[in-house]
Amino acid sequence: MPDQHYRTAYPKLSSFYFFYFMLFGALIPYIGLYYQSLGFNAIQIGQLMAVFVGTKIVAPNILGWLSDRSGETIRWLRWTAFLTLLFSFGLVYYHSFIGLVLTVFGFSFFFHAALPLFESYTFRSLSGVKARYGLVRLWGSVGFIVAVLWVGWQIDAFSIQTFPWLLCLLALIIWLATFWVKEQGQSFKKESTGSFLNIVKQPWVASLLIVSILIQFSHGTYYSFYSIFLSDYGYSKTTIAWLWAVGVIAEIAVFFWMVPLFRSYSVKFLLMLSLVLTLLRWIMIPLVPESLLLLLFAQTLHAASYGLFHAAAIYLIDHHFRGDNQSKGQAIYASASHGVGGALGMLIAGYAWHDGGAYLAFGISAISIIIALIIAQKWIESSQSEMISRSD
Repeated sequence: MPDQHYRTAYPKLSSFYFFYFMLFGALIPYIGLYYQSLGFNAIQIGQLMAVFVGTKIVAPNILGWLSDRSGETIRWLRWTAFLTLLFSFGLVYYHSFIGLVLTVFGFSFFFHAALPLFESYTFRSLSGVKARYGLVRLWGSVGFIVAVLWVGWQIDAFSIQTFPWLLCLLALIIWLATFWVKEQGQSFKKESTGSFLNIVKQPWVASLLIVSILIQFSHGTYYSFYSIFLSDYGYSKTTIAWLWAVGVIAEIAVFFWMVPLFRSYSVKFLLMLSLVLTLLRWIMIPLVPESLLLLLFAQTLHAASYGLFHAAAIYLIDHHFRGDNQSKGQAIYASASHGVGGALGMLIAGYAWHDGGAYLAFGISAISIIIALIIAQKWIESSQSEMISRSD
């Protein structure tokens, strides 16, 4: 029965991830270049990127609470997608710093609120076969690659001024995709896992959230300035697009092999491995900008810095935030990692890049990973991880 349900749910779940991450893939690699084309400096770009990510601190928690309280996840998902579309037109209209700050705030608030809702919906849909989450989620990575290559070609062939219109088109497709999934029953709400705050206070949960903040903090420089960094060294938009794509292809490999990886190794081992390889990545990038081969290798490490860590972390979160805490659990993970960590990382990256360039900015990223390694080694329990990695 789980297999039959999985086959029915698979195309609906994977298609939403595909289109959602198409928008993310269109935005993240090129938004910094778009801001630069409007005449903004590194500090302003960092502030705009921090606003984009910072809304993830609050938005997922509000929508997660509404979803768990009402049991109507898809209803709220459709509203978030519609309002994302509405605010996306502000990116076309506004070119001033203040106008874009307000637009980006509204756009990102609802865009970021949508994913944790859908993650919760996905795990309920995959009940009994949760280890196959990676096979569903990898389509988000495929969508990211398609968008990176398509938008890179579009900008090279036409103009970066077409960029906001591409975002509007993708936001429209995401909203339409929400009508393919249907509301589930409220039976899942019968399961109670106790106080949400008591779960968060458990040492391993708190430590996982802190490590998630630190690893996303370390990505702030990469997401905000990697394309600018490559452009400054003379790489074309097409080459930049392919470098981003290589990173996401490596990420897809992790999601594809998620089941055998989690059966063979403990989650703690996979988390530690992802952190070590992330540290190597941030050390390499500023040291080898003129070697395309070494930059390609550094991009394959995205499999660890994002793919492997995210797969392990979200698996742990779902295991311990169940029933009436499920959406809130996904929301607090998103808020802590991509929200707090991402916003602070991008904000600090702007100032670091302005004052010290790539060496200082990526150096700060590397230091944050060293701290994360110390915390993960001490507080994330192997026994808990072993049990989870063999389940489902």
